[in-house]
Amino acid sequence: MQTPILKNDWRILLVEDHPFQLMATQCLLENFGFTQLTATDSAAGAVQKMLGARQPFDILLCDQCLPDLPGLELIQFASHRGMIRQAILLSSLTALELDGLEQQASEHRLPLLGCLTKPLKQSDFRDLLTLARA
Repeated sequence: MQTPILKNDWRILLVEDHPFQLMATQCLLENFGFTQLTATDSAAGAVQKMLGARQPFDILLCDQCLPDLPGLELIQFASHRGMIRQAILLSSLTALELDGLEQQASEHRLPLLGCLTKPLKQSDFRDLLTLARA
């Protein structure tokens, strides 16, 4: 078992449509020290979780290639309604495609910290969380 990299009370909403990736990422986040983790396998499920939440999620960590709505559109929907504070896209797209998504997020002033490739790497995740603290 890894030593947790962070111990905090951030509320994270994880959205991943592939069951194995969802379970693996959830386990990694728990090993990183996150205890307030909510997971779902679709954008529709994420919207339900956000609507039922008493306060905005600190971080929306979602797959870009969800079958019911692209991750960036989910971020836009959630941020415009005050349902999230910040977001991270998780994807297996190419670096060029991820750069394009980051540019789109910037143009629309979305609270995207960045894009991470699958599988989630501890050092990359930690680097983005440093931005979230700033």
